[in-house]
Amino acid sequence: MDSNIIYLDNSATTKPHPEVLQTFIQVNEQYYANPASIHEAGVEANALLMRAREQIAGIVGTEAKDVIFTAGGTESNNFAIFGTAQANTHKGKHILTTRIEHPSVLEAIKRLAQEGFEVEYLSVNEAGVISLDKLREKVRTDTILVSIMHVNNEMGAIQPIEEAAAIIHAQSRAIFHVDAVQSFGKIPVRFNDENGPDLITISGHKIHALKGSGALIFRKKLTVAPFIVGGGQEYGLRSGTVAVPQAVALAKAARMAIEAMPEKQLQYEKWSKDLHVFLGNFGRDIHLLSSEIGAAHIVSFSVNGLKGEVLINALQKHGIIVSTSSACSSKQTTTSHVIEALNVIPSFKKGVLRLSFGAYTTDAHIQQFKKVFTVIMHDLKGENKE
Repeated sequence: MDSNIIYLDNSATTKPHPEVLQTFIQVNEQYYANPASIHEAGVEANALLMRAREQIAGIVGTEAKDVIFTAGGTESNNFAIFGTAQANTHKGKHILTTRIEHPSVLEAIKRLAQEGFEVEYLSVNEAGVISLDKLREKVRTDTILVSIMHVNNEMGAIQPIEEAAAIIHAQSRAIFHVDAVQSFGKIPVRFNDENGPDLITISGHKIHALKGSGALIFRKKLTVAPFIVGGGQEYGLRSGTVAVPQAVALAKAARMAIEAMPEKQLQYEKWSKDLHVFLGNFGRDIHLLSSEIGAAHIVSFSVNGLKGEVLINALQKHGIIVSTSSACSSKQTTTSHVIEALNVIPSFKKGVLRLSFGAYTTDAHIQQFKKVFTVIMHDLKGENKE
């Protein structure tokens, strides 16, 4: 990618930190032995793997044995959904989730519904947030799983995770899974003894680590079915030779993200407020999907009467990279399920743009976007009026 490109699509993926890449290369070169082997080289590789496990566990407030390394967010979400459901049918078959989850949650739960599980969906308000009262109504004694994402990947809504956990744990024995792919490393995500989640999903390539790395993290020992069977690695839950370099690189990126979080939060909040004011000046031409009470690193909006693809191409000609909504669904022709859940006015449904910030975003990038977008809106809206 051209170094002059302004990249504002960090919720789709991020550029790996040079330090993380160097760690990955170094581990591949020096600690390439199988960590399950009993010879000295294997013991050294396993020690490095355990250190990575301990570092991630320390960040979220759990124990090293409760960190299971995976190939990324989709696998971790699938593991949480299928593993929990398959192991807890003796407690019930009722599952709760929201209408704005990532497809890796929704599609997994859809399959469970086809297998006879009873699934209910929580709606969201215009800000993309669930109703705790509705959650309270729907949680039952036979509810075995509740899956609610922390930060929505398309419009940045933050769900009240701790309050939801208190309701779920008070009214049921359900396992509470939180997809924290879009929040980990950007806003605080931790377990606690009383009102926190039971399972957390994280993904490496969202925090300047590598694609193909992630983790499913447990608050404590839970009854879940193994996701991949074979040699019994990852405490018997995910068999297969563990990718030590990816795990160590993930831990490195996680530490860097946590250390930078206070400063980055302030930057993201500044840019978010600036862009919300800027976009608000376009009046009825723009509908803001994100809000200033949402996650500051995601700014999402829609342009009346225009297609997102047209706007993306126009911005790209000026060297600015953004996305329509979710990278996982941007190539589909149908309207995003998140946009549908928000009840967006039809004339705005196709014109969604998402800007998302990362470690390499700068003030100059934000100002250049504003300048270019103003010109594009003038040109495109002018064409539509002729």
